[in-house]
Amino acid sequence: MNLIVSFLPFLVFAVGLHLGYVALALWGAAIVAAVLLVRDVAINHKSAKILEVGTLVLFLALALYTSLSGRDWTIPDIRLIIDGGLFAIAAGSLAIGRPFTLQYAREGAPASIWHSPAFLAVNQRITLVWCAAFLVMVATDAAMIWLPQIPQRLDIVATILALVAAVRYTKHAAGSAAN
Repeated sequence: MNLIVSFLPFLVFAVGLHLGYVALALWGAAIVAAVLLVRDVAINHKSAKILEVGTLVLFLALALYTSLSGRDWTIPDIRLIIDGGLFAIAAGSLAIGRPFTLQYAREGAPASIWHSPAFLAVNQRITLVWCAAFLVMVATDAAMIWLPQIPQRLDIVATILALVAAVRYTKHAAGSAAN
């Protein structure tokens, strides 16, 4: 479940964004990302996770840039950047051979299987599914920018369906790997 909690900054961002406060949404998400990271590392004595560090860097960099430049983002523009950043974090973790889900999976699995090819393969597949979900989000964000005649609710529905599918696949694959 800790993987799901790692997406809390994105929820804070989405709420702030849809209330019309882009800079505040970015700062709020950066603060929540920092709190989660501090909680895991300093309080719970867990390792810093790729997703959590990447999320903090993404939101903090965008919050600083937005505040210093005075940039006035449109909702589709900032969502495209955030979702593209999320895709880059997930895809980057695969590129370096450390699927971002691996760090979460190790917290609930015995150390004896951490280095098994099957454990790594399951986490590669789970991370690939998350990459696909993030790519769907990027595609729908881009469509909102370049094809404005598409209703915004289609973007919202596609995003929700992609995330629900990724969560369901993660639970199924993790459950199957445990058996």
